[in-house]
Amino acid sequence: MAKKLVVGNWKLNGSLAANGALLGACGALAGVDMAVCVPFPYLADTALRLNGMALGAQSVSEFQSGAYTGEVSAEMLADLGCQFVIVGHSERRALFGEDDAIVGSKAAAALRAGLTPIICVGESLGEREAGQAMEVVGRQLAAVLKAVGAQGLKQSVVAYEPVWAIGTGRAASTDEAQEVHAGIRRWIAEQGIPSDKVRLLYGGSVKPDNAQPLFAMPDIDGGLIGGASLSAQDFMAICRAAADADKSH
Repeated sequence: MAKKLVVGNWKLNGSLAANGALLGACGALAGVDMAVCVPFPYLADTALRLNGMALGAQSVSEFQSGAYTGEVSAEMLADLGCQFVIVGHSERRALFGEDDAIVGSKAAAALRAGLTPIICVGESLGEREAGQAMEVVGRQLAAVLKAVGAQGLKQSVVAYEPVWAIGTGRAASTDEAQEVHAGIRRWIAEQGIPSDKVRLLYGGSVKPDNAQPLFAMPDIDGGLIGGASLSAQDFMAICRAAADADKSH
């Protein structure tokens, strides 16, 4: 398995000045892969300030070109130096109507342009309480598999983000997170895909104080970090926890 991967998702935050200060205090660490997914207007400037980290975007159009005002294609992202793009984040699903089929189309568009999609999956609180977490996650992954095929999914990253833990301050326990991650890895293997080749990230209120036990779990290969990625001190602490967890395995 590759090194752990920690990805910062800045969401709808930032300014040229604030970004410069944040990126100036962050930089690549040995033993962990690091990336930041930033708003579209800041991609080009961020690319100049990465200090060894990888660049990613927060969404992408399912279309390659044409009369789609306001959309940004995967080819455009690749042109700016992006390596990663988040697809299917729960906020995109809930607020902007992106269903499983659209998420699959976006993942396919990313792969065609040479980007690595970070495919977000996760259940609501009601679905978890009904015992449907893996049913929901399996359905979301199946839609992506249908769109990209086994080889495409093998080339992707999967981020498990329980909807009830995003931006709420309530993280899944290490056992809850590990249980679903193990389920995702089994699901991938059942599709005939070498499951140890697909990095599985946990996202949902990851902070410096819970990063180490989460990253110590056998099926958690890193994190997709929201609010904590806006603090250089917190983001670097989480990345150090990932690097240390890799050393201990």
